[in-house]
Amino acid sequence: MHLQGQRVVVIGGTSGIGLAVAEGAAREGAEVVVASRRPESVDAALKRLPEGAEGRTLDATDEDAVRGFFQQVGAFDHLVYTAGEALLLESLAETTAERARRFMDTRLWGAYTAVKHAAASIRPGGSVVLTTGTAGRRPVPGSSAASALCGAMESLTRALAVELAPVRVNAVSPGVVRTELWRELPDDVREGLFRSSAESLPVGRVGEPADVAESYLYLMRGGYSTGSVVVVDGGGTLV
Repeated sequence: MHLQGQRVVVIGGTSGIGLAVAEGAAREGAEVVVASRRPESVDAALKRLPEGAEGRTLDATDEDAVRGFFQQVGAFDHLVYTAGEALLLESLAETTAERARRFMDTRLWGAYTAVKHAAASIRPGGSVVLTTGTAGRRPVPGSSAASALCGAMESLTRALAVELAPVRVNAVSPGVVRTELWRELPDDVREGLFRSSAESLPVGRVGEPADVAESYLYLMRGGYSTGSVVVVDGGGTLV
């Protein structure tokens, strides 16, 4: 139960949780391919990853680009999808349907498109690990778009696990994690959110990307898990 010699593709793997997953897989001896929309992010990630890691620029909302990406990548063992824009946390009155759709383009439809075009290239014994979030289980005011997305991702995970069997399909549901997804919040608001979240959580702190990456690695290794959603939230859904 290790990733030695396996090939792992991480879309969204150039920052935050995705980069932590790529680093963890590489430490276990996997060959990693990371992809992101921003070339500068790909370059920065490759400086942190071991020699031999591959990096490519990819717009996950462009189906032709996604199709071409997997044709170039060829056969591999595991697909991890962590790509997403900054979190949309606005009241129903403040946001627009168009903004909500754009928020879901990369996170939901990008994942759907990636799995569609990756499935034929996944080797026997391989897997897909998607990303959702705890907003679907414990929504708060201003999280309508995020909550809808999370519910959709959990249902998609279960449906794909049935349709793509024996390829395993699972998802990870992180709570509050210190990543770039919070970058659009003013510094004081962001730090205040982290501080208040830490005070309310049973573990007494917010998550770091490496905390959550362990669940992705487990789901890639674990040959008896499929259709599962692993919650990694410091106990946030309990309080």
